[in-house]
Amino acid sequence: MSRRLAFIDLGTNTFHLLIVELDAQGVQNTLYKTKVPVKLGEGGISKGEITAAAQDRALRTLGEFKETMTQHGVEAVKATATSALRNASNGAEVVQAIKEQTGIDVEVISGAREAELIFKGVQMAMQVGPKPVLVMDIGGGSVEFILGTDKGILWKKSFEIGAQRLLDKFYPDQEQPIKPEQVKALRHYLQDQLQKLTAAVLQHQPEVLIGSSGTFDTLVDMDLAAQGLTRDLDASPEAELSVNTFLNQYKALLQKSRAERLAIPGMLAMRVDMIVVASVAIAWVLEKYNLEKIRVSAYALKEGMLAELLQQ
Repeated sequence: MSRRLAFIDLGTNTFHLLIVELDAQGVQNTLYKTKVPVKLGEGGISKGEITAAAQDRALRTLGEFKETMTQHGVEAVKATATSALRNASNGAEVVQAIKEQTGIDVEVISGAREAELIFKGVQMAMQVGPKPVLVMDIGGGSVEFILGTDKGILWKKSFEIGAQRLLDKFYPDQEQPIKPEQVKALRHYLQDQLQKLTAAVLQHQPEVLIGSSGTFDTLVDMDLAAQGLTRDLDASPEAELSVNTFLNQYKALLQKSRAERLAIPGMLAMRVDMIVVASVAIAWVLEKYNLEKIRVSAYALKEGMLAELLQQ
C-alpha cells in the first residue's frame, strides 16, 4: 500500500510544499514541489510580530496548498514553522488562525530542532564524508550552522540573524546598491553575534562549507545561467560552487541596484532583496574560517522531515 504525504515548511520568507508517495518499502516518489515567497517576516519581524498583511498572505498560500494536497489525495500533513512564528508575540494567534481556516496543524519548532532537520535534509542530498563540514542555512529569520560528519552532528546552533532581520537593520533601502559602510557594519555585527560559532569552528576545523538551499541555490543558478546552462534538480540535489565564482558574484552584487540585480540571469525575484546581505554573511564565513570549498544542497528542512519519517 502506498501513502501520500505532504511536508510544509513555513519559513520567514518562503513557504515550501513537498508532496511524496511512499510505498511499503519506504521508497519515495516526489509528486509535487513548490515554494512561494510569502514574506511572513516582512514589516514586523524586527518588532517581534506578524503583520496583518503577512498573516493574510500566509493564509491565502496555505489555502492554495490545501487545494493542491486535496488534488493529490494527500493522507497526512506535517507542517513546521520556524523563526518568524517562533519569536512573534502573536505567533500562537497566527497558528490558531491557520488551523481554523485551513485545518492545517502547524508545529512551531525550536532553532536546535530546525538545525537537526536541516542536517538530515543535507545528508539526504549528498555524502557528507568523514571530515567535519560546516553547514549554513540562511533563512529570513534565522541562520542555522551545523558542524557534522557522515556519522552525525558534532555541534549545532540557530542564530536569530536571518536575512530579513539583517535587511531591516543594515540595508533598509534595497533599491540602491549597498554602501561600503553598511557592509562594514554588518560584518562587525556578524563578528559579534557568531562568537559561539567561531569557538566551535576552532574546535572542529571544517574545510568545506555546505550551503543549504535558498540563497545558495540561487547563486548556483546564476553561475550556470552565466554559462548558458540550467540546473537539473531531478538529476542531482547536490551542486558545487567554486569559492572564486562566489567571490566574483559577491563583488558584482555589492555594486548593483535592485533593478540591476533583478536583471541578472538566474536571479529569482523572491531572492533579489535578501541575496545581498546573505552574500555578505557567506563571504564573512568563508574568509573568517578559511573554508576552501562550497558544496550546495538543494535539500533542507522539509526533506529532513521526510528523512526522519523514512528512518522511523
